[in-house]
Amino acid sequence: MDNIQTKEHVKNEFTKYLTAKNCRKTPERYAILDFIYSETGHFDIDSLCEAMNNRRPRISRATLYNTMQLLLECKLVLKHQFGSNISYYERSYNNDFHHHLICTNCDAVQEYKDLELKSQIQNKKIKQFTPALYSLYIFGICSKCAKELKKKKKIQPEETNSTKTTNKKSITINK
Repeated sequence: MDNIQTKEHVKNEFTKYLTAKNCRKTPERYAILDFIYSETGHFDIDSLCEAMNNRRPRISRATLYNTMQLLLECKLVLKHQFGSNISYYERSYNNDFHHHLICTNCDAVQEYKDLELKSQIQNKKIKQFTPALYSLYIFGICSKCAKELKKKKKIQPEETNSTKTTNKKSITINK
């Protein structure tokens, strides 16, 4: 299904949901849905608000929060908590399957695709339970942070020695 068909499908699903819940079908709500399904990847409310403010119609933060709640309820958007206090979202319909690699140092999030791992998890039988959806977060250190931390470790012992020497001198002077 191409992106135009996907957008049309999610718009129809959202319209059905809004009708069933007796919610208003506003141009702002549809503009938010269209924007989300025009982009790929993860986003937070602040980045969505900033991006939406550059478009018409102008959309308030309250409308964004309320619409995001509706999109979560009708399962057109997924919400992630990657370990920080910020919630991240991504479109759920017709989105490539992926896991998430989260750097515990810089909070960067990478999408990770592994069909073998996906297959193993989906084929796993769980006694007295039928899974409908799963999400896998893998926490660790990204390669960029690993390089920076490695550089700091090489520099740190020299800094520590000079600091200790300075501290000893200051202690000696104070006596």
